[in-house]
Amino acid sequence: MSYVQATLIAVRRALVREDRSQRSASAKSTRRHGFFPWTSVSALCVVLTTVGATPIAAATDSIEFNRDIRPILSDRCFACHGPDPASRKAELRLDTEAAAKADRGGYAAIVPGKSSESELIRRVATDDADERMPPAEHGKPLTKGEIELLTKWIDQGARWELAWTYIPPKPHDTPAVKDAAWPLNWIDAFILHRLEAEGLRPSPKADKTTLIRRLCIDLVGLPPTPEEVEGFLTDKSPEAYERLVDRLLASPHCGERLAMYWLDLVRYADTVGYHGDQEQHIQAYRDWVISALNANMPFDQFTREQLAGDLLEKPTQAQRVATGYNRVLQTSHEGGVQPKEYLAIYAADHVRNLSAVWMGATLGCAQCHDHKYDPYTTRDFYSMSAFFADVDEAKHLTHGFDISPTIREPEMELPTAEQSAEADALGREIQRLKDQLQAGTGQKNNSDKGTLAGELKAREAKLEELHKNVRKTMITVAIEPRVTRVLARGNWQDESGEVVAPAVPEFLGKLDTAGRRATRLDLANWLTDAKHGAGGLTARVMANRFWYLLFGRGLAASLDDLGGQGFPPDHPELLDRLALEFIDSGWDVKHLLK
Repeated sequence: MSYVQATLIAVRRALVREDRSQRSASAKSTRRHGFFPWTSVSALCVVLTTVGATPIAAATDSIEFNRDIRPILSDRCFACHGPDPASRKAELRLDTEAAAKADRGGYAAIVPGKSSESELIRRVATDDADERMPPAEHGKPLTKGEIELLTKWIDQGARWELAWTYIPPKPHDTPAVKDAAWPLNWIDAFILHRLEAEGLRPSPKADKTTLIRRLCIDLVGLPPTPEEVEGFLTDKSPEAYERLVDRLLASPHCGERLAMYWLDLVRYADTVGYHGDQEQHIQAYRDWVISALNANMPFDQFTREQLAGDLLEKPTQAQRVATGYNRVLQTSHEGGVQPKEYLAIYAADHVRNLSAVWMGATLGCAQCHDHKYDPYTTRDFYSMSAFFADVDEAKHLTHGFDISPTIREPEMELPTAEQSAEADALGREIQRLKDQLQAGTGQKNNSDKGTLAGELKAREAKLEELHKNVRKTMITVAIEPRVTRVLARGNWQDESGEVVAPAVPEFLGKLDTAGRRATRLDLANWLTDAKHGAGGLTARVMANRFWYLLFGRGLAASLDDLGGQGFPPDHPELLDRLALEFIDSGWDVKHLLK
């Protein structure tokens, strides 16, 4: 993120704050106490006059690598001096501390404490157009303020930090505040601490009418009725607000509200998407999501049942329905499609969606080459796709039909109680007629046989018609896993690449499967295992999403990219505390929301 970009964001935030009184009914960035923890408009002229000059951080002694330096290196340097060896220039890496500070034959890119001896500073500050970095053709020159910031950071010792997003959340003490009477809970203390550091005061509390409107729209997606407003206004007890929150969280509309967001994340659609807009059988998965969220299913279980419900021991019908997640992706039902091409497309879609939703990662960027800004490799991409190599997605490519609703087997029938009873009755009738026909062979006249045969045919036709009207839903059925290769530049026709087994990104660890092939269930468990897997990182991603859902903006603004090109969190300690609260609560979604 360039300094100009950061300044424009600060300006936008300040303008939103200035305009909050005109838009208090809908502005979600002033929730609850109406606070807005950003630069005030009174300081806006100062921000504007510093564009292209000295960044705010350079005027202080508090330079942080992840907050101030990494965004500059990621935006200007990593494309040529980052993780991807295919595009790396001069055999120089600036994304790792060891490489950036390594001796390169009498000089180094970064010499801690000595900016005047650091080749990085010389090359970004030189007036020689042939030597200046980044090259002019990249169109991303550093500003004077950014050069000064890099210089000061190096002179202060060039202290390095691991990328914040890959460090598991750590506990942080609740900060002390001057106005101890204002915070109602520890979250308020983190916010007020930041406000006081900026010399700001919280905005006045919202009136009760505004509060109930905000709460209802946040938690159930609907405005309150006049009767609900009147009831809240007349309830003078100290517990009135909490009781309202509890009532809304218990409302069946809460699950619908949360499901709308989740279904958007997992690209839910009841039509196929490629080369047509045919309906498909997946609505039961939508209903499962609503039901699971209304029941406050723990998020780790919510994850397992969607990714691998079919692999659980004796899966229930509901758990098999949940695996519809693996089937909600764009598919083609046009005649003449190349099965191998579309299986490669589907595999890539699985990786892109899972990494964005659960990991806040742009792993999809590694489909054709190693990631240019984060430590993901092309091998990581295809190893992740191998988890889904057992999902039966080829059936519709070989005997599907371009009709609506389309056929995307495997599908499961979900009859109602009445339909099940009718099917059972018809089944018994059919068996009785078959038995009569068998027993009467050679004994009854042809007329009797014809009558029985006619009755049998009629009931079989009725049963077939009944099955046609039974609700169906796509599910995941595990098959023998397809061979997964690393595809050179994503070319599905190139079969020369390395064969890979299911594995998580190498720099994030590995799965302990005692030598057996890892499964989707192993992946789901790893995503929510806070001790041995990525559970802490997943919890941070989801805590950030829930903050966005209630306040209109995440603590880290780039919800799907918490990597090198994303925005670091404005309140990292608060985000860590929320993530740990989520884990410690047993992945209790409604607890975190409350």
